Amino acid sequence: MNPLRLVAVSAGLSTPSSTRLLADRLAEATRDHLDGDGRPVEVTVIELRDLATDIATGLVTGFPGARLRAAIEAVTGADGLIVVSPIFSASYSGLFKSFFDLLDNTVLAGTPVLIAATGGTARHSLALEHALRPLFAYLRAIVVPTAVYAASQDWGSAGDARTGDLAGRITRAAGELAALMRDRPAAAVPAETVVPFEEQLAALRPE
Repeated sequence: MNPLRLVAVSAGLSTPSSTRLLADRLAEATRDHLDGDGRPVEVTVIELRDLATDIATGLVTGFPGARLRAAIEAVTGADGLIVVSPIFSASYSGLFKSFFDLLDNTVLAGTPVLIAATGGTARHSLALEHALRPLFAYLRAIVVPTAVYAASQDWGSAGDARTGDLAGRITRAAGELAALMRDRPAAAVPAETVVPFEEQLAALRPE
């Protein structure tokens, strides 16, 4: 059985980042649900802050570099996606939007996506519904019903996301994503096709 590929995209800008922490907790909870079914899972976390220059260059030139291309291939080849953005000015960050602007609007069709966000206050939680959910609906992804927003106070004074209501939302959303991923057959790893050198030369000869 090929492993299911779970990819988490974090658009956090700081180090350490509550956005990355939320992405890690969601990925861990989703993997726990799938592990309980005996499904092998490969988890990849993509930090967009490390690709900021590559993303800007890709938008301007139309040609992603090697690191950015690897990140795009991981996202488009995922069996399930977790996307987490900090909320700025009542919407996702520019870095987050710029990365997904690089994708064709068909490559995520049918892919289960869990949307999540972080912010200073709970007032910004509606950005999940008026910004992130429409974005991934446009990209034809299947967005899980439960979106997860974590305000500063949700982490608690000890920074423990496993207590309080946030933990319950993480568990519920991860369960919904895992359920959708279970219904998707794990894609087989394509075998590399090697064309013999003689055939390559023959193709170049005029007939």
